[in-house]
Amino acid sequence: MPCWTARRLRPELRLTSEARAAARFLLLDPPLPLPVRPLYGALAAAGVTLLPSWARTLLRLPRLPLVEDVTVCPAGHLLTRTIRWAMSPP
Repeated sequence: MPCWTARRLRPELRLTSEARAAARFLLLDPPLPLPVRPLYGALAAAGVTLLPSWARTLLRLPRLPLVEDVTVCPAGHLLTRTIRWAMSPP
C-alpha cells in the first residue's frame, strides 16, 4: 500500500469508544448462530493477520507469529477456499 494511502486511512483507525464497541461486538459477540461462531472467529483472526503493522499498532493488536503462522493463517486459507468453492457456479 502506498504511503499516502496509509496516511489517509489512519484517521479511520482511531480508537474511539464507538469503534471499540463495534469491534468488540463483531469479534466477541457476532450476530450469528453459535455453531458457526468458531468459523467466523477463524476468518476474523485471519483477517487481522493481513493488517499492516502500523494498523495493528494503532488498534493494539499484537503479532503472535507462531500462532498466526501455524494455526490462524492455514485455517483462514482453508475457510476462504471452502467459501469460494461453495459460492462457485455449478
